[in-house]
Amino acid sequence: MRIGIVCPYRWDRPGGVQYHVRDLAETLRGLGHHVEVLTPAEHPESLPTEHVTFAGRTVPIPYNGSMASFQFGPISAARARRWLREGRFDVVHVHDPAPPSVGLLVLMIAKGPIVATFHAASVRSKLLTVWGPVIRPWLERIGGRIAVSDFARRLQVEHLGGDAVVIPNGVHVAPFAEGPQLPGLERGSGGPTIGFLGRYDEPRKGLPVLLEAMRDVVRRHPAARLLVAGRGDPDGLRAAVPPELRPHVELLGELSEADKAAFLRSVDVYCAPNLLGESFGIILIEALAAGAPIVAADLDAFAAVLEDGAVGVLVRRGDAAALAAALGDLLADPDRRAELSARGREAARGYDWSVVARRVLAVYETVVLPGGGGVTASDDDADVLSVSVDDVPGRSALRRRVRR
Repeated sequence: MRIGIVCPYRWDRPGGVQYHVRDLAETLRGLGHHVEVLTPAEHPESLPTEHVTFAGRTVPIPYNGSMASFQFGPISAARARRWLREGRFDVVHVHDPAPPSVGLLVLMIAKGPIVATFHAASVRSKLLTVWGPVIRPWLERIGGRIAVSDFARRLQVEHLGGDAVVIPNGVHVAPFAEGPQLPGLERGSGGPTIGFLGRYDEPRKGLPVLLEAMRDVVRRHPAARLLVAGRGDPDGLRAAVPPELRPHVELLGELSEADKAAFLRSVDVYCAPNLLGESFGIILIEALAAGAPIVAADLDAFAAVLEDGAVGVLVRRGDAAALAAALGDLLADPDRRAELSARGREAARGYDWSVVARRVLAVYETVVLPGGGGVTASDDDADVLSVSVDDVPGRSALRRRVRR
């Protein structure tokens, strides 16, 4: 099968959707399919030389508690049209088609078998309340809909109409399950360690709640350390750590994929104190695969991954006292940690890409009819949304109009 996958977010700014698209494409190629990816990027030279096509540069706009890649206009439309024509795809798979980006452009231009995956997770969105009815005619071109979680499914049902089958994000389980730990940070040696991984200066990730909880954790476990990995402003983080906690907080910076796996295999407990906006929580699956016991906020998406507390500990989001108690109790109970580790490893196997990719292929097969022809590109630009952006640094004005 010839498959075209559209990633609406900048390829060279790592994120969950980008990783999802990359891993899905690699897995499908491993199964013998021809797969091409269309994606924006800030630096086109950073893209792989094979199977990935540059869709143009983007303007970031707030979306779902994070930043979406705003990309529209005739140049981007021409690139998308050329990619569709040269690809001769049997099916096109668009990720997060609702924001005004290359994914929506492809929906407007493409005709034929189309599948979409919805990742976003806000149940109520002011943007989509207004935007949804405008883009619904193009969303109706989607033949097969996938949501990465029940939470993401509710968002698209609420605002965009239709329904979706839930297929979770995938993980390559083996690289997380097997391999070395970080030197000097081996699990079970020295003082107990708590791991946090994410963009630590993004409020929705909840690091301030975890720092507040660490006060009580350190009183109960004086040798405890918090290991913080990810992107952000290191000086800002150091300034945010109370003086009495500074000996207990270690900043590791951004990690490679191999080092991330080693990090998750090293910590005694992994903590996800996120406050909102998580559609799935791929990092939880990676931590489960690595055998890390988990304490996480009770977001719907996290509760689904942790099977309502069967394979991890859930606490009320934003409650630093409850988080401290859960972390302290788990650090004091090695038998409980071992039990959660074993359950987590077993649960993670169901999210391996070898399983997930075949479920995605089954959706493709529902929209691709034998002998029914593949995806074509329209020559008509009348449906392409035209957007002008004033005062881009502040993004204070976005004027939208539909050329009908």
